[in-house]
Amino acid sequence: MDYIVYNFLSDDELLRISNSIKEAEKTTSGEIVVSIKEKRSLTQGKKSIRTLAESEFSRLNLGNTRDKTGILLYMVLKSKEFTVLADSGIHELVGDSAWEGIRDLLSESFKKGEFCNGIINSVRSMSEILSKYFPIKPDDTNEISNKVIIQP
Repeated sequence: MDYIVYNFLSDDELLRISNSIKEAEKTTSGEIVVSIKEKRSLTQGKKSIRTLAESEFSRLNLGNTRDKTGILLYMVLKSKEFTVLADSGIHELVGDSAWEGIRDLLSESFKKGEFCNGIINSVRSMSEILSKYFPIKPDDTNEISNKVIIQP
């Protein structure tokens, strides 16, 4: 089977992204998830990227973290769409403007063909923002895997 994701990212780069999530979460109690959808299904054709991200957020149970600090970087590779969706605990303090800035930086990276670096820089930026509002706690546990999620 030919996976679209490998037109954008190698296995080594996917591992680098996962490791960047692990490093980012050392400074925050936030749970950062990167989910990559290769392409929209027929039933998803007209739905907004935000609606797709909300479905993915729910599917991954990101709303079930202890302090409502799940955050999702969601992408559809074929159409080069992406968004950042934060749980209520984060949203109440941070709002959407910070994530819009990250989305814009990621867009610039993608235009240059710098997919891996763009994602890693986005994860770092999310961590910097989260660590201000949600620093790591002494009893913090990694509630969600750091592995990049890939869907056909």
